[in-house]
Amino acid sequence: MGKIVAVCTSPQKGMRKKNVGKGLLVPEHGLEGDAHTGNWHRQVSLLALESIEKMRQQGLDVHPGDFAENLTTQGIDLVSLPVGTKLKIGSQAVGEVTQIGKECHHRCAIYYQAGDCVMPREGIFIRVLAGGPVKVGDTIEVLD
Repeated sequence: MGKIVAVCTSPQKGMRKKNVGKGLLVPEHGLEGDAHTGNWHRQVSLLALESIEKMRQQGLDVHPGDFAENLTTQGIDLVSLPVGTKLKIGSQAVGEVTQIGKECHHRCAIYYQAGDCVMPREGIFIRVLAGGPVKVGDTIEVLD
């Protein structure tokens, strides 16, 4: 079992997200108020704090949300979860892993600073099956 260490949103695509501390996961839509919501397979993005730490070890001053992830987690090996895995997020929400990593079409600012970015390799995406509130400190656990 892991925990949520940041809940991040942005008003536009292609920008870093801000940790807003809490939010609402909406079924078949995503994180309310985020630019990436919609009826598609990448409704919510997740990245482990452990992945962000790898970039910090390369000398970057990066924080949750800087990789445009919605939920920053700790204590759960996100990239080992196969597509189709269901995750319970907080007390009510359930998400299903739909994609591991992504193609980076345009190099982000992080890539140009470090020559690397973890999100394309270690970020995952889910669609929201059951909605509910999510906040910093909530648990995230694999259901199956």
